[in-house]
Parts: sequence; C-alpha cells; structure tokens
Amino acid sequence: MVFGIGTGTDFLSQIFFFLLFFLFIFVYPRLMLMQVIVNLDRTVKQLQQFSKTGEYIALKKTGNGTNSKIKKSISNFMNFFVINPVSMDPYGVMKKIEHLTNLSERRFKYFVENVAPKLSSEEKANMNMTLAGAISLNQIMKIVRHYVEIVKKTKNLQIAMLLQMQLPLIMKISKAMLKGTEAFSNGWPVGDSIGPHIASYLIGDAKTKEIADDETLFAKKKIKGKNVFILRAKGPGGRLGKLGFAVQELFNKNKISKIITIDASAKFEGEKTGSIAEGVGVAIGGIGVEREHIERISTVKNIPLDTIVVKMSNEEAIMPMREEILNTVPRVLEIVEDNIKNTKQKGSIIIIGVGNCTGIGNSKKEAIKIEPLIRKISKIQRRKELKEKQEKRKFINRITGMNN
Repeated sequence: MVFGIGTGTDFLSQIFFFLLFFLFIFVYPRLMLMQVIVNLDRTVKQLQQFSKTGEYIALKKTGNGTNSKIKKSISNFMNFFVINPVSMDPYGVMKKIEHLTNLSERRFKYFVENVAPKLSSEEKANMNMTLAGAISLNQIMKIVRHYVEIVKKTKNLQIAMLLQMQLPLIMKISKAMLKGTEAFSNGWPVGDSIGPHIASYLIGDAKTKEIADDETLFAKKKIKGKNVFILRAKGPGGRLGKLGFAVQELFNKNKISKIITIDASAKFEGEKTGSIAEGVGVAIGGIGVEREHIERISTVKNIPLDTIVVKMSNEEAIMPMREEILNTVPRVLEIVEDNIKNTKQKGSIIIIGVGNCTGIGNSKKEAIKIEPLIRKISKIQRRKELKEKQEKRKFINRITGMNN
C-alpha cells in the first residue's frame, strides 16, 4: 500500500514537473520581455526628459522664452536633419559634403538670427552650439523610442535584449550631451576646447586677423627663432572655424615647412584623462571636410604633419572641461616649443588649435582669465559624481543586505 502511494506520488510529481517545465519554456520569455519593456519605457521617459530640458535650455537662451511663436519655432527646429549625399561614385563626394555642411551652418545662423536677434555675435555662436546639442538629445531619444515601439509591436525578445545591452552607453552619452548643451548655453569651455585654449597661450598678446571667413583667426609671431602662424576658431563664442580653407590661404602666400595640430582625442578605457600623445597626421574630427583640405595640400607639397592630442573620453569632450584636461597646458606648450626648435626645414610653421572654442578668448590673457571658472565647475562636477557613486553604493549595499 505504501509502495503504491509512493509510486503514484512520484508519477504525479513527474507530470507536475513536465507541466512546469513546458510552462516555463513558453511563459518565461514573455515575463522577461515584459520586464525588459518596462525598463526600456523607463529609459525612454528619461531621454524624453533630457530632450525637453535641452529644448528648454535653447529656448531660455533666446531671451524670448515666453513667446509662443518662438517656442513653436524651437520645437519644430528640434527635428532638423541633413541627408547624406550619394556616395556610389566617390569622385567629388567631399565637395558635396562640404556644400551640405555649409548649407546646414547657414540654416542654423539664419534660425538664430530670427529667434534671438538681440543676442551679441558671440552669444549667437553659443546659441548655434546649444541648438546642436538639443537636436542631438532629441535625435537620441527618437531613435531609442523607435526601437522600443518596434519591440512592443513585434514582441521580439532578441531586439529588446540588444537594445537593453546598449542602454548604459546611451544614457552615458545623453547625460554628457545634456551637460554639454548647458555648457554651450552658458559659454563654458568644454573638453574639446583644449586645442583653442592652448592656441591662445601661443598667441599671447600678438595681434590676430580674420582669415578664410569671419569665424577663423590667425596670429603671426616668432617662437624659438621660427616664423609661426597660429590658427584657431574665433572665440569666445562656440565656433569651429574653417581651418582647412585658412591653411590653404596661408599656403598660397607663404612658404610652409610644417603643420602641427593640437586637439582633443578619444582615450581608451584604462587610459587617464589628460594623457598626452604625439603622432603624425591631421587631428581634426568631425565630418572630414577641413582635414581633407589640409591633407591634400600637404601631400602635394610634401609637408610634414605633426599632431599632439590630449586624451579624454567621448563624454568628457562635450562636457564642461575637467581640471585634469586644463592641467595639460604647460606640458603641451613645452612639446610644441621643442617641436618648433627641432624643425630643420626652412619656412614658416602652422600651428592649429583644433576644437570648439566656446568660452575661450583669443589671447593668453583671456585664456588665463577663464581658468578659475573651469576649475570651479570641474570641482562641482566631481563632487556631484562622487555623491552619485556613494548613493549607488549605498543602494547596492542595502539590496545585498536584504538578500542576505
């Protein structure tokens, strides 16, 4: 009798196990999908908040934040886009890209002129960069939302998991972009401003002149017995300048022996922010139009291309400048002077301070003047990050303690 009951119980247990197993196979993926969708929805809401904040920062910058017409114009402009040119036939594609880039810049300037005509020329330049940051935030949000909606419609767990794996990086970039948008609005130097900042030190109190267009400057002076042309975008507004055209113009009128570019560069994980590296080539990021001009000229004339970069993460390049980045200035200046001193070729040297010059004036005096603000903002930023890490650690310890 006991044996019979035991056998029946084992048989029922096996049936229950198999039922549970099949139920687990069919139900668990759905439960997992629901959990992932909830997490994705939460992220989209955060990104929407970032996008709205970026739009508000741009609206506030106009000085007409209460005007309903301006609000609508800013909101519509958040969807601005540029279509890449046809590249099936590569011949002439750089000309097409350059043309579209120029059209895009003109559209930004025209829009800023309409929504904020009372701003100064430097403030309008900062407004351009603020709008670019706000548009980027809006674009990130729309792309993530697009894939979340696809996951909801198709119930595709694979797409959901792939998207979820990317969320930490997406959120990191979005938070940095929001801080960068705030920096552009306030005219604070960002990590990418290190090139123009060093160029200002090299310019010293030398007289600057516009070259190529009204957004690019150069100064001529003697350094270590050599004639040196120092190029950079015009500050302290947020500009990038037409550096390629400026180099071409200097080549047409002068004998050039070398080109040195100074720029921010993406670091590898594990490298310290503020590491300095030397190499060859043209250290100009972006779409590549300016770099193409310089590379083509230097190739034809067989001109050496030296480059000095300050390492930072992609996020640090668009965030307010960190103190570690600012502290590289003396060392980079020393490297530049040694490079000039060791140049044996006859002719002038072109030094290009590459990067967004928001907050960076056009002389050494103005560069030094902004440094206390950079250090102050960097310390505030570091305190906030430390507080966030401590709160996260406390939360993890609390959850771990509950589980134990």
